[in-house]
Amino acid sequence: MKKIFITAVLLFTFSAMLHAQEWTKEQQEVWKVVQDYWALYAKGDIKGFLDYFHKDYCGWSNDAAVPSGKEVSQKWLEYMYQGSKVPLYQIDPVCIKVFGNTAFVHYYYDMIRESSDGKKSHSTGRWTDILLKEGGKWLVIGDHGGADPIK
Repeated sequence: MKKIFITAVLLFTFSAMLHAQEWTKEQQEVWKVVQDYWALYAKGDIKGFLDYFHKDYCGWSNDAAVPSGKEVSQKWLEYMYQGSKVPLYQIDPVCIKVFGNTAFVHYYYDMIRESSDGKKSHSTGRWTDILLKEGGKWLVIGDHGGADPIK
């Protein structure tokens, strides 16, 4: 419990420093999209979450041996998070870069996951999302990251 408290305090402090940054209108637009799909993820709306993923998506989670496409990711997400929810999470941007119709976002996350049997787990980590604006909508074309081991 002490580790969780210390981690939360450090993340809160770091978060306060990050929010002091000024983001351009384009960066804010991209960050809003990331916040929107995280909200869907937290609710357990895997279909809604994946609606933000490009058909040619390829991502690589730290805990996966190889990158995977949208179809494989959907299978894993539906299986792993069946009946679970994320009652509490926080995401904090570190770097957002926009180049025309392409953007990447580096951010930290901190979340509590609750399984269908009521067990709770805490994880923190780093993530990078690569987005492509197609038809006026930002879509995740690639990503990489995962949980940091709590020491």
